Amino acid sequence: MMQNVHLAPETDEDDLYSGYNDYNPTYDTEELENDTAFQQAVRTSHGRRPPITAKIPNTAATRPIATGYGSKTSLTSSLGRPMTGAIQDGVARPMTAVRAAGFTKAALRGSAFDPLGQSRGPAPPLEAKNEDSPEEKIRQLEKKVNELVEESCIANSCGDLKLALEKAKDAGRKERVLVRQREQVTTPENINLDLTYSVLFNLASQYSANEMYAEALNTYQVIVKNKMFSNAGRLKVNMGNIYLKQRNYSKAIKFYRMALDQIPSVHKEMRIKIMQNIGVTFIKTGQYSDAINSFEHIMSMAPNLKAGFNLILSYFAVGDREKMKKAFQKLIAVPLEIDEDDKYISPSDDPHTNLVIEAIKNDHLRQMERERKAMAEKYIMTAAKLIAPVIETSFAIGYDWCVEVVKASQYVELANDLEINKAITYLRQKDFNQAVETLKMFEKKDSRVKSAAATNLSFLYYLENEFTQANSYADLAVNSDRYNPSALTNKGNTVFANGDYEKAAEFYKEALRNDSSCTEALYNIGLTYKKLNRLDEALDCFLKLHAILRNSAQVLYQIANVYEIMEDPNQSIEWLMQLISVVPTDSRALSKLGELYDNEGDKSQAFQYYYESYRYFPSNIEVIEWLGAYYIDTQFCEKAIKYFERAALIQPTQVKWQLMVASCYRRSGNYQKALDTYKDIHRKFPENVECLRFLVRLCTDIGLKEVQEYATKLKRLEKMKEIREQRIKSGRDISGSARSKREGSSGSGTYDLRAGRDLKGHQVQSPHFTDSGQNSSSSSKGERLSVKLRSLPGTNEPYESSSNKEIDASYVDPLGPQTERPKTAAKKRIEDDDFADEELGDDLLPE
Repeated sequence: MMQNVHLAPETDEDDLYSGYNDYNPTYDTEELENDTAFQQAVRTSHGRRPPITAKIPNTAATRPIATGYGSKTSLTSSLGRPMTGAIQDGVARPMTAVRAAGFTKAALRGSAFDPLGQSRGPAPPLEAKNEDSPEEKIRQLEKKVNELVEESCIANSCGDLKLALEKAKDAGRKERVLVRQREQVTTPENINLDLTYSVLFNLASQYSANEMYAEALNTYQVIVKNKMFSNAGRLKVNMGNIYLKQRNYSKAIKFYRMALDQIPSVHKEMRIKIMQNIGVTFIKTGQYSDAINSFEHIMSMAPNLKAGFNLILSYFAVGDREKMKKAFQKLIAVPLEIDEDDKYISPSDDPHTNLVIEAIKNDHLRQMERERKAMAEKYIMTAAKLIAPVIETSFAIGYDWCVEVVKASQYVELANDLEINKAITYLRQKDFNQAVETLKMFEKKDSRVKSAAATNLSFLYYLENEFTQANSYADLAVNSDRYNPSALTNKGNTVFANGDYEKAAEFYKEALRNDSSCTEALYNIGLTYKKLNRLDEALDCFLKLHAILRNSAQVLYQIANVYEIMEDPNQSIEWLMQLISVVPTDSRALSKLGELYDNEGDKSQAFQYYYESYRYFPSNIEVIEWLGAYYIDTQFCEKAIKYFERAALIQPTQVKWQLMVASCYRRSGNYQKALDTYKDIHRKFPENVECLRFLVRLCTDIGLKEVQEYATKLKRLEKMKEIREQRIKSGRDISGSARSKREGSSGSGTYDLRAGRDLKGHQVQSPHFTDSGQNSSSSSKGERLSVKLRSLPGTNEPYESSSNKEIDASYVDPLGPQTERPKTAAKKRIEDDDFADEELGDDLLPE
């Protein structure tokens, strides 16, 4: 066909692509309504079309088209319309095609085919850009603004909020310069509104991230009020969020509703999120009925986990039991929209399929599915624990109802967890028998649930010091799930309690291998190394734990204690200072600091911390004793009286505190008060030799007549003492070595030997008197008494041991018949080997 088509000659033979950009009025569709010829052709499909009014030169055919039979006559269509390119009435109609691609007049003359014009040589070089032109400057400035916005967003994602704000401000300044330059060069219509919007929006976001809420609101207002920005109204959601952070709930609701009005109904997801924000704001304001309406609408339109959980909270706040049940059922029915776990199990041995499954088993989508499922389980468990005690007459019946609902849903595996939570609730109510019975129901369940129940049972029996039962259930938990770090930790605790520290350390290490974040196992292995005297390893464990738990009082104390055992008091003091910064009211930590400063010889610092400890816990006998001895040492006996009086109130059966009160009165020159005090002591303890001696001496000095009476009583007691000592001596000779270790007692009382505990936990032997106190043979330095105390942990002392301890605190009356200078408590601690400080407890942390 094309061989019979002859093109019109062209004037320009050099340019192959000339005419492509020319405008052909024939194809102008905008003027078709005014084209009479076209309108006439449209009105009638028959008849002959009039001649074309517009004709482009050199495009019309110059010769008739030959037919297949060689004739050169013009052809018409079946409807009478002339064929394209046909000559009608002597007028040549333009060709439809302007020119065939690649064909020129030169080609018809036999020239070589060169459609790309390669024979003309290389193209001329490009013109160099004029960097000084205004258009180029604007283009470069716009590029710089875009780069600053991107850098600001990247800095925000990396957590560097300050840098992100600086970049956003810089972008805003350069964008304003860009707008001014565009206004000078071009018309205002050419301003890039998208760039201005992005710059302002990023600046407002960075202000909000840096908690500069006033500046962020002003920037959002600039965007919202500008009518040239399309869809700027939805930014009122961000403004509502800022008002919510500022606790301005009324304005937050106002802006949320304004944003909701400006968002069309086709954006269903956005509208649901805004309504959820409105519901949360109503909860914060206490308008639970309005919050219920919002969440009910969401659960009817597009149910989701957060809205369902918040609906349960709202019904719980208003106390509607039946609605709580219905809301819990709605929460259970929310679809998770995740794949089943069977998808990630290979159905065959096809290596290609196995490779694909292995690749998607832990990809980002799978991790997102796990997170969604964990979040759903968290919401359901929390809601069940919240409503179970209130939806029925008792929490047990409520838990049973929740368990039945969960068993009938897609979360069947949560039913066992709810049963375990039921047992834990029994524990909180101190109903240990019911808790144990509930947990024992799981012994025949699957391995995971059995391991969890056995772990809790082991923990319960461990707390009750039934180590045999604790060990049995710990074995059951470990055998059911060898990779359960809690079970391994409890097993290590039972072994630790039996004194097998090496084996306990192995269980703790295995727990850490299974779960490196098991802080209980790491803490306990540090205690184990302390018991094994492997102090460097213990310190390493506690320092690692400190990196995880920065403000843990237990960890800080253990680090300080290890340094103290390593005889590094400076480091111990430093860590104890960190400890009291975390728990500033901890009396034990303050007294320990005072003790360390006392050992270092810094009495003023020691007094400061001992006094602070006394302020927070005025019943610590050691602190009271130190403060009293400090005032005696500094010759302020009057100030020491109140401390010894408090000690006498705490231990009214111990005569030594009342003797110290009388001695302070005597030392300060108040002899009458001292005499009255000694008489009162004599009425309470008539067989106390030391009191009678002071009464004889004071009555002699003052010249009272009662001196003869007290002297007679003193002689009688001394004679009885000598007779008793002779009997004891003769008894020793008869009984042999079995009674050779016992020392003489005073009066009618006897004494036994009790195991004390020194500062580092070693056992010491010190005499413990069973009666209220008699004179001993060493009356020149005063009477030695033993005080049995119970260690009571303070409220801010989570690392204190809750077990009972015996403290043997021996004291020498510094104001005896001799006039020597009184010794401080620190000197007595060094000289009296049987004086034992209390050790802060090293508690194991069971799961």
